[in-house]
Amino acid sequence: MPDRQNQYNLGLDKTPANYVPLTPLSFLARSAAVYPDHVSTVYEGRSFTWAQTHARCRQFASWLAAKGIGVGDTVAAMLPNIPAMNELHFAVPMAGAVLNALNIRLDAPSIAFQLDHGGARIILVDPEFCGVITDALALMKGPKPFVIDVDDASFKGGMRIGAIEYEAALAQGDPNFVPVRPQDEWNAIALSYTSGTTGNPKGVVTHHRGAYLNAVSNILAGNLGQHPVYLWTLPMFHCNGWCFPWTIAAAAGVNVCLRRVEPTKIFELIKTRGVTHMCGAPIVYNTLINAPDAPKGNAARRVVGLIAGAAPPVAVLEGAESIGIKLTHVYGLTEVYGPASVCAEQPGWDDLLAPERARMKRRQGVPYPLEEAVTVLDPQIMREVPRDGETIGEVMFRGNIVMKGYLKNEKATREAFGGGWFHTGDLGVLDEHGYVIIKDRSKDIIISGGENISSVEVEDILYRHPAVLFAAVVAKPDPKWGEVPCAFVELKEGASATEADIIAYCRSHMSGFKTPKAVVFGPIPKTSTGKIQKFLLRNQVDSAKAISA
Repeated sequence: MPDRQNQYNLGLDKTPANYVPLTPLSFLARSAAVYPDHVSTVYEGRSFTWAQTHARCRQFASWLAAKGIGVGDTVAAMLPNIPAMNELHFAVPMAGAVLNALNIRLDAPSIAFQLDHGGARIILVDPEFCGVITDALALMKGPKPFVIDVDDASFKGGMRIGAIEYEAALAQGDPNFVPVRPQDEWNAIALSYTSGTTGNPKGVVTHHRGAYLNAVSNILAGNLGQHPVYLWTLPMFHCNGWCFPWTIAAAAGVNVCLRRVEPTKIFELIKTRGVTHMCGAPIVYNTLINAPDAPKGNAARRVVGLIAGAAPPVAVLEGAESIGIKLTHVYGLTEVYGPASVCAEQPGWDDLLAPERARMKRRQGVPYPLEEAVTVLDPQIMREVPRDGETIGEVMFRGNIVMKGYLKNEKATREAFGGGWFHTGDLGVLDEHGYVIIKDRSKDIIISGGENISSVEVEDILYRHPAVLFAAVVAKPDPKWGEVPCAFVELKEGASATEADIIAYCRSHMSGFKTPKAVVFGPIPKTSTGKIQKFLLRNQVDSAKAISA
């Protein structure tokens, strides 16, 4: 056929009338305009409306701009889940800058590395973390950021280490400041660091487009609807709180801020604030389930919860229902803005018996509504594995809810995006319905006598034991089998069990070769987001091997 001009390319260009770069900043502006008097945030006796939150964010953005902070600059924050942390998710990008929310459990060398690597020009600090930040600043190799204190009347202790306090800086700003809108929705909005177990963490750069789309996806996947009352049990520093600061603004909901996870406080807030939604890792829900004052049956208020993890134990899914929390499993990584897949519920699941319903709901599932794809591929040939629930491949994502890449690390970025997909490093299978089921991290698969053992599968059995509060399984070197499962078990308060008890229980529920060959009792190390630190357990096993050798 002869070449001809595409008629739809003539005179049909982007204009300000028909194209605006996507940014979650628009969510705040809309809620402030449409629902100005609706409550946006509550915390320890304080509350703000959406109009007030919008004004406060513009004021601080104005202050940042007056200090020369703009496009390409990094503003770091070392804060718990308090109102200021939520406001920074809008105020910092309103100035054109990038927010680096720091993990509040990190040590000084790790923080120093991130501040140097990200080039933070300003850091906001809660008094609880004044000591570690002071040490981190002393360890920095490059220019030190300007320090702003963020006082919290509910916290007793700590000291000011900054040049100005947040409220004072905010008061100097202009509530009518015109926010800097991104000229390109691909512009960076946040910098988050992976919780790497070896070497330095990688800086994950996310963009306005992805933040906007994932915020809306959260509403759809989590059934938030309009005006949800959201309890902040998930750290806002963790993947920017899974984008929920922007999600709650889009839904014109209420942010119920919470400084730390305390079961009694959580149950009180659920009741008094009318909480409708929350998010967290399995450890958060497990802690609530086992709390002595957990409301049961009709005494429990109904809450919708999102839970993330490789595969939440069946015992957690069942237990959450007993205290009124209906869980939906989501899955993702820092590189995909937090959750980017969901175990989408199907009609009839509620009619299943609890164990079968929990088995269905613990899958990693299908793409988020606005994510393009998640699947399991053979990484050697980059083809989807059969939907047989058996063939293992690597879980991969593709779409708009995937990071820009790793800051100052082109090699790692290229490797992560090999073959046109984001490689998660998680191993999984596809079931007959195309739902992803994670079997393990690639480094956590135990190969015993040539047989692959999923540590997640063994852990799920351990969690069913009535005495077990937390469990983790890693490989233990073995002269005959190469390696065998070693279980680390943290018992419930007042409960007791022996190594023989645990091993016998596992043997009665799984194949003999999958059964742990050793059990170690005691507290299990966890990150601040509730992830069990398996690398520390592997190091413990390796150290024991070295000593015995």
